[in-house]
Amino acid sequence: MAYVIAEPCIGTKDTACVDACPVDCIHPKKDEGNFDEFEQLYIDPVECIDCGACVPVCPVSAIFALDDLPEKWANYAEKNAAFYGR
Repeated sequence: MAYVIAEPCIGTKDTACVDACPVDCIHPKKDEGNFDEFEQLYIDPVECIDCGACVPVCPVSAIFALDDLPEKWANYAEKNAAFYGR
Protein backbone atom coordinates (compact mmCIF):
# COMPACT_ATOMS: atom_id res chain seq x y z
CA MET A 1 0.00 0.00 0.00
CA ALA A 2 1.40 3.34 -0.99
CA TYR A 3 -0.76 5.91 0.83
CA VAL A 4 -3.29 5.72 3.65
CA ILE A 5 -6.04 8.09 4.72
CA ALA A 6 -6.15 8.32 8.52
CA GLU A 7 -8.30 9.76 11.32
CA PRO A 8 -8.08 13.49 10.45
CA CYS A 9 -10.34 12.78 7.45
CA ILE A 10 -13.22 11.72 9.70
CA GLY A 11 -15.85 14.42 9.72
CA THR A 12 -14.13 16.38 6.97
CA LYS A 13 -14.21 14.18 3.86
CA ASP A 14 -12.86 16.98 1.67
CA THR A 15 -12.65 15.53 -1.84
CA ALA A 16 -9.73 17.58 -3.13
CA CYS A 17 -7.69 14.37 -2.96
CA VAL A 18 -10.22 12.59 -5.17
CA ASP A 19 -9.82 15.27 -7.82
CA ALA A 20 -6.01 15.18 -7.57
CA CYS A 21 -5.68 11.40 -7.93
CA PRO A 22 -4.60 10.49 -11.47
CA VAL A 23 -5.70 6.85 -11.17
CA ASP A 24 -9.08 7.30 -9.48
CA CYS A 25 -8.21 5.20 -6.42
CA ILE A 26 -9.83 7.32 -3.69
CA HIS A 27 -13.46 6.64 -2.79
CA PRO A 28 -16.26 7.18 -2.10
CA LYS A 29 -16.78 10.12 -4.43
CA LYS A 30 -19.47 12.72 -3.81
CA ASP A 31 -21.46 11.49 -6.80
CA GLU A 32 -21.48 7.87 -5.60
CA GLY A 33 -24.75 6.92 -3.95
CA ASN A 34 -23.07 5.75 -0.75
CA PHE A 35 -20.93 8.85 -0.08
CA ASP A 36 -22.86 9.81 3.07
CA GLU A 37 -22.67 6.29 4.51
CA PHE A 38 -18.95 6.53 5.23
CA GLU A 39 -17.20 8.75 7.76
CA GLN A 40 -14.02 9.16 5.71
CA LEU A 41 -12.43 8.60 2.31
CA TYR A 42 -10.26 5.58 1.51
CA ILE A 43 -7.34 4.83 -0.82
CA ASP A 44 -7.28 1.54 -2.72
CA PRO A 45 -3.97 -0.12 -1.78
CA VAL A 46 -3.74 -2.01 -5.07
CA GLU A 47 -4.66 0.82 -7.43
CA CYS A 48 -2.55 3.54 -5.75
CA ILE A 49 0.56 4.28 -7.81
CA ASP A 50 2.46 6.03 -5.02
CA CYS A 51 2.49 9.38 -6.82
CA GLY A 52 1.66 11.49 -3.75
CA ALA A 53 -0.57 13.93 -5.66
CA CYS A 54 -3.23 13.62 -2.96
CA VAL A 55 -1.00 14.58 -0.04
CA PRO A 56 -0.52 18.33 -0.58
CA VAL A 57 -4.20 18.99 -1.38
CA CYS A 58 -5.58 17.40 1.79
CA PRO A 59 -6.69 20.32 4.01
CA VAL A 60 -6.43 18.30 7.22
CA SER A 61 -3.17 16.41 6.55
CA ALA A 62 -4.89 13.03 6.75
CA ILE A 63 -2.91 11.25 4.02
CA PHE A 64 0.33 9.45 4.81
CA ALA A 65 2.75 7.18 3.01
CA LEU A 66 2.41 3.79 4.69
CA ASP A 67 5.95 4.04 6.08
CA ASP A 68 5.14 7.45 7.59
CA LEU A 69 1.76 6.53 9.07
CA PRO A 70 1.80 7.49 12.78
CA GLU A 71 1.64 4.47 15.07
CA LYS A 72 -1.54 5.77 16.71
CA TRP A 73 -3.28 5.45 13.32
CA ALA A 74 -1.68 2.17 12.20
CA ASN A 75 -5.10 0.50 12.02
CA TYR A 76 -6.10 2.87 9.21
CA ALA A 77 -3.97 0.90 6.75
CA GLU A 78 -6.29 -2.04 7.36
CA LYS A 79 -9.39 0.16 7.23
CA ASN A 80 -8.42 1.54 3.82
CA ALA A 81 -7.76 -1.95 2.43
CA ALA A 82 -10.96 -3.37 3.95
CA PHE A 83 -13.07 -0.71 2.22
CA TYR A 84 -11.98 -2.30 -1.07
CA GLY A 85 -12.29 -5.87 0.18
CA ARG A 86 -8.53 -6.35 0.18
